[in-house]
Amino acid sequence: MIARQLANIQSQLPPQVTLVAVSKFHPADAIREAYGAGQRIFAESRPQELAGKVQALADLDGLQWHFIGHLQTNKLKLVLPYVSLVQSVDSRHLLDAIEKWAAAASREVSVLLEMHVALEESQQGFYEEEILDILLQAVGDGAWPHIRFCGLMGMATNTDDKEQIVADFTRVRACMEQMRDIFPELEDFKTLSIGMSSDYPLAVECGSTMVRIGSAIFGERR
Repeated sequence: MIARQLANIQSQLPPQVTLVAVSKFHPADAIREAYGAGQRIFAESRPQELAGKVQALADLDGLQWHFIGHLQTNKLKLVLPYVSLVQSVDSRHLLDAIEKWAAAASREVSVLLEMHVALEESQQGFYEEEILDILLQAVGDGAWPHIRFCGLMGMATNTDDKEQIVADFTRVRACMEQMRDIFPELEDFKTLSIGMSSDYPLAVECGSTMVRIGSAIFGERR
């Protein structure tokens, strides 16, 4: 089933859109099945679960991990050594903690800034003016020298209203384009991670370059 679902989703995605398989809450065997079908990038949202799966699947060459959940600063050591991208940087406090860890480890950490566009106040993330301030500091002041800013991540409002979802995605894309215009020196700032199982076709129409899909690949949580 997983291979069939992956093939179906890949057939709908343009070549420039990267598929990230959200494997949280699913067993390592399901990841192995997806890997066997050609999927290489997986995402987790819980540090302990990620660390466990990294060990269980260490024999799989070319497997990449992303982190997409709220990351507490006291859990960095369970995440940063293993992931190629932290998609969910949602506070300056977290940026500072990642910088401190990366400097001590002599590493560069790639991140997306999570943008708050959903109507739910419970959602994490930055607003446009905060993203601008962060990038001004990064470029102008050399803040966070061990962090590579790669783009934006956003989650649309949890609704069946397609107009609202499109409005949310369009807002993230507009911010992305504005930041690229202001900071052309940020050559890596090009990933627009919007779209999940329920709304990825709309996200692709709105210019997504990365979609995060879980249940449409793996089924509901086990």
